Amino acid sequence: MAVVIYTETENGSFKKVAFEIASYGKALADQTGQKLVAVTFNQEDGSGLGAYGVDEVVNITGAFASSFSAKKYAAALAQVASEKGASLVVVSSSANSKYLAPLLAVKLSAAYTSNVVALPESTEPLTLKRTCYTSKALSVVSSNQPINIIGLSSNAFGIIETQSSPSQSSVAAEEASSSMQVSAVEKVTGVITIADADIVVSGGRGLKGPENWHLIEDLAATLGAATACSKPVSDMGWRPHSEHVGQTGKPVASNLYIAIGVSGAIQHLAGINSSKVKVVINIDPEAPFFKAADYGIVGDAFEVLPKLIEKLKAFKAA
Repeated sequence: MAVVIYTETENGSFKKVAFEIASYGKALADQTGQKLVAVTFNQEDGSGLGAYGVDEVVNITGAFASSFSAKKYAAALAQVASEKGASLVVVSSSANSKYLAPLLAVKLSAAYTSNVVALPESTEPLTLKRTCYTSKALSVVSSNQPINIIGLSSNAFGIIETQSSPSQSSVAAEEASSSMQVSAVEKVTGVITIADADIVVSGGRGLKGPENWHLIEDLAATLGAATACSKPVSDMGWRPHSEHVGQTGKPVASNLYIAIGVSGAIQHLAGINSSKVKVVINIDPEAPFFKAADYGIVGDAFEVLPKLIEKLKAFKAA
């Protein structure tokens, strides 16, 4: 018996979310008295997971393993989970994992609980706390299924180091048939992605034009943050759609979310509601975002941001 986790990689390195999944998996394995097995794809060296309590690393090899395919990855994960006798499988809340998890649930005849924010309150039956209604509420759900898939919310558990020396093996899993084929992959390099960022700096129409976006980028660079934008900004072509956050864009669950010149439409707030601390800078004191924010600054972004960046740089230098 084992707890199996899917650890995501990018460009040959583990994503930050992989370490959070491993940390959660370790605590879950300790809670249930099982060993922790991590599954990787096309990742020859999985020793880095040993810092987070993983007992065994199984690397899936094959031509399909180098490019994500939800159907093919789900089939390979199901094969490993079955071989290891897994009753619990843990995945992240990334776009890829949310695509993969339902397919994996069908393969394993398992129950899938998404947006989980804590360890099980009970294991018999499995009782989990999860967010619902775009993170405005919490619900507690129970499952009597023999196999369960847990989708852990980003930044819900944190990264906890627990040293171990995992065994490593490679498996040439059978490649599932799929009508979808990857012809090319284009990736942005050299920037922090929204999914992996602890801090996100977002801009809205209050920036007045793409020529002023250097203020967002300067603040993000100072904080080591990812940049994001509201839907109107991406719709107008000021920023790429990959930076659009909100209910109709990418969800954000960062530790710190700074919104500049963003009014705070309900769709935007729904998508960033899981962020732990929300800060808004807006010239309009009646902007809806102030009601949702933990901290707010009423002021002109073109006056506030240069001073804020200057102070932060001086603080870091000191």
